[in-house]
Amino acid sequence: MDSSSVEMDPELARQLFFEGATLVILGVPEGSEFGIDYNSWQVGPKFKGVKMVPPGVHFIHYSVVGKGGGLGETSPRSSMFLHLEQRDIRLLNWDPQEELMFAAPPEEAEKLRENLPSLDPFLGPYPYQSMRRWVSLSNHIKKDSVMRLQPVCGTIFSFPEVIPIEAMTHTEDRAQHNLPRYDDVCQSYKEGIARLPKMKQKEGTEIRFSCIPSKMYPDNATPAEVTQHSMDLSYALGQLLEKNYPGNPLELLPELQFSFVCFLLGNVYEGFEQWKNLVNLLCRAESFSLQHPDLYIEVISVLYHQLAQVPTDFFIDIVSQDNFLTSTLQVLFSFLCSPMTSQTLRKKAIRFRAYLTKTFQWDFEEEPDDCAPLIVNLPEGWDCKEKTSSQSSAP
Repeated sequence: MDSSSVEMDPELARQLFFEGATLVILGVPEGSEFGIDYNSWQVGPKFKGVKMVPPGVHFIHYSVVGKGGGLGETSPRSSMFLHLEQRDIRLLNWDPQEELMFAAPPEEAEKLRENLPSLDPFLGPYPYQSMRRWVSLSNHIKKDSVMRLQPVCGTIFSFPEVIPIEAMTHTEDRAQHNLPRYDDVCQSYKEGIARLPKMKQKEGTEIRFSCIPSKMYPDNATPAEVTQHSMDLSYALGQLLEKNYPGNPLELLPELQFSFVCFLLGNVYEGFEQWKNLVNLLCRAESFSLQHPDLYIEVISVLYHQLAQVPTDFFIDIVSQDNFLTSTLQVLFSFLCSPMTSQTLRKKAIRFRAYLTKTFQWDFEEEPDDCAPLIVNLPEGWDCKEKTSSQSSAP
């Protein structure tokens, strides 16, 4: 693990040496990849952790050389968020059976404090020059955010373990579900898919993201209200906040950052899907934005740093499917840049739009798709009511 070529200010280095946290990591197989925040290294024979880590939330990620694996053959990435205090010592032990890192009890970690001088040659210094970039992506994520969102098992998997919902190992089990026998010849692709067991993610490994509302309008909404709530997602956003962050909309920002970090640094596609859904809600909630300008000022800052910290071509490739990001931000700018918005928020939105246009060459002047006729599904029973009404009024 090589230290950075950028030299640190001696006074800062001295302060971090005495006040920074220490992360001791034991047993990771040589040749594995280990990273903290924006930094990653290939593990050498002497690696035992990272020292001089600034206090706060950090993101640990690793891809380990498996049993019998050759150079470059590593497992899918696993990761975890850690909150480190000043002069904190954390011990992570590698479990070769589970092929995972597990945090040791605090008392076991504390016993290492007396041995830190002997461990020092095997600890790489935290690359402080990358700290600004990391903070720009995680400044809203606090200790309580980590405890609320991180999986119960403590590890975030890029490819989480799945198990069958029902084993159905016996012929009678499959017969109860109208499924063919395993020893029958498969007649079609559809039949082959049907023979596969239905799977679910292993309990305790799920990231505890907020559930996105499946219905965008309230019960007993009229057809006109259904259309309105399908265009302005303020109701759906309000429902999500009321359920997960009642009375404090700003608490959504940690989840917006948490999901993006999981995707960008943890290779978790579920993180991208959650981030995409949250961005969609925020960018299409016009009424809500007028009521909560403070939230949207912070949302713009979060999105600015997220879009600024990734390779342009990589990010565009990911979001270019159905042009999600440009069309969604276009809707956001259509109301944030209007005279109805507070002056501070409007100026920030205009500057953000200009930055995106210059950096990504995205065109926000074209008429958004939202201006096209909108087709929405009416609530159950409304089609019957409409037919009955028209029949009774017919001559």
